[in-house]
Formats: sequence, structure tokens, C-alpha cells
Amino acid sequence: MKKLSYLALGLSVLTLTACNKTETTAAAESGYEAPSRPECIAPAKPGGGFDLTCKLIQSGLQETGVLKSPMRVTYMPGGVGAVAYNKIVANDRANNDAVVAFSTGSLLNLSQGKFGKFTEKDVRWLAGVGTDYGAVAVNADSPIKTLADLVAALKKDPKAVSFGAGGSVGGQDWLQTAMLAKAVDLDPNNMTYVAMEGGGEAITAVLGNHITVVSSGIAEMMPQVTAGKLRVLAVFADERLEGNMADLPTAKEQGYDVSWPVIRGFYMGPDVSDSAYNWWKTSFDTMLADPKFAEIRTQRELLPFAMTGEELEQYVYKRTDELRTLSEEYNLLEAK
Repeated sequence: MKKLSYLALGLSVLTLTACNKTETTAAAESGYEAPSRPECIAPAKPGGGFDLTCKLIQSGLQETGVLKSPMRVTYMPGGVGAVAYNKIVANDRANNDAVVAFSTGSLLNLSQGKFGKFTEKDVRWLAGVGTDYGAVAVNADSPIKTLADLVAALKKDPKAVSFGAGGSVGGQDWLQTAMLAKAVDLDPNNMTYVAMEGGGEAITAVLGNHITVVSSGIAEMMPQVTAGKLRVLAVFADERLEGNMADLPTAKEQGYDVSWPVIRGFYMGPDVSDSAYNWWKTSFDTMLADPKFAEIRTQRELLPFAMTGEELEQYVYKRTDELRTLSEEYNLLEAK
């Protein structure tokens, strides 16, 4: 088996206990009762992982009774999260009613300096609510049937195999294919990569046979996998996933030691009030501890991950540092 070293944070399933009465009472007495127009900003076009993340809490907060007013989802594509990040930090710093979706890909872009002058320390990290894993898939009618077929095609002519994904070269969807290439002694820079704005657009492209392979998160692929339109060649997890994904092979079991966990969560503007931030934190704690939310998360093919407030902040800072080291290994850091 070819090995590829990857500085993963030992992403084990993380749990949290239900918030206690002290937290709930403090939130109620903080002066911020509830958002008047709750909003989740998905920093990409509809249909991808950020959309999935927003829709997850849109249902979760309401069905667990935490949020009484309907939450709207708005889309802010551009730079795979950069436009939304810059808007919140530069122009909408004190929006108490809005949360913005992020993923491990967002942290990777931050680590590479792709969000301009802003860093991971310029927002308030709120909650991590689920995790999934990277994967590669082809149209169900593709002659490429297995990961071994894909590797053989790449070795024959890497330019002839087109990968499509949300984000540019250096983004997480590119990087997981680059890690696969490196594991089979291929130069990732020799592959054909088509950058798109969001995973939904990339999935549409492979379904239309405009690209050969889509690289994305497995959760956003699953509706088309279940419908029989996509064939997953490999999930980049340490072991097979559960439930509807139990039949999907991992890269590791096929001889390629590549792993890419993807957390999904939310941040807020740097100048939101402490009372508003605490209201949202307590609300997420309550939702995450509710069995109803666990069911909703499972329905969307996401795995448990629950972390809020300062604990999440420290996780983000540590993870971003690790991704800087990984990005340096692939010569992906922005020139200063």
C-alpha cells in the first residue's frame, strides 16, 4: 500500500452534553431574546456543501423548537467563501441575526491566504454541527468502474482525465485528488482540473459528461448516488461509513492511504454582541443535544460532530495551522 502522510487532527466522533439551566437562563437574561430575521449565509451557489450545511440547521433549529421564526438561506458565491468572509468582516461586522456556513475547505483557504488580508482570527467561530468525508465519483455510465481504473487512466494520460470540483487549485476538493495523485507517484500539476463555484455545479457537470470525475464531499453526492446517477469510486475515510454509505469503498481499502475529513459549521461577524453570540451558542448547544437533530443530520448523510464557542475556536486555530503546514508541502501558500 502506498502511504501518504497527512496532518489530520484525529477526527474522532465528538460529543457534547446538553446545556444546563445556567447557560439557558444566562442567554434569556442577556438582552438578546431571539433573531428578528434569522439568516444562514451559504457562501456558494445552491446545491453544494454550504447549501447542505445551511439547510441542515434551517430544519434542525426549527424542528427541535429552538428557533420560532423561519430561517432564510441566502447565497453569496465568490471565491469559495472569500466573498462572504470579506463581507462579514469588512461590511457587516455586527449582524446579530446572521450565521455563515464554513467547512474544512474554508479553513484550508484561510491557511493559504486566499481570503485577502483576513485570517481565522477575524470572525467569531460559533458551532460545528457535522462532518463528512471527501470522495471521488463518476457518472454511473462511465467506463471507469473502480479507483484502480481511474489510477490506470491517470497513469496512461493524466491530461485526458478531467476532474471537476468546487474551488480553485489548492482548494480542498483539488487537494484530495492531488493527495491521491501523489500516492500513486503522479504529479498533481499534470492533471486536468476544472474549477467551479460550488460542489453542486461540479456534480451537474459530471452528470452531463462535461467532466470525467467529480471531487467533492460524500454527503452532497449522496442524493445522486442513491438515485443511481453517480458511482462513487472512493471515500477518503479511514474506514467504511455507516448507513446508506456502508457499501461505498474507501481509498484505503483499495490500497491508497488518503483521508480527508470535512467538518461543517458556522461563524458570525467579529462585532456581534456578546448577548447575541451567547444566544446563538446556547441555541446550537440545545439543538445538538436533541435526538431529533441527530436524526436530521443522519438523513443528510452527515456524521456526528458537535463543538461550540471557545472549544470550536481553539479547534479552528489548531486545524488551520496544520493546514498551513500541509499547504506548504504542496507549495500552495500565497506569496506575501
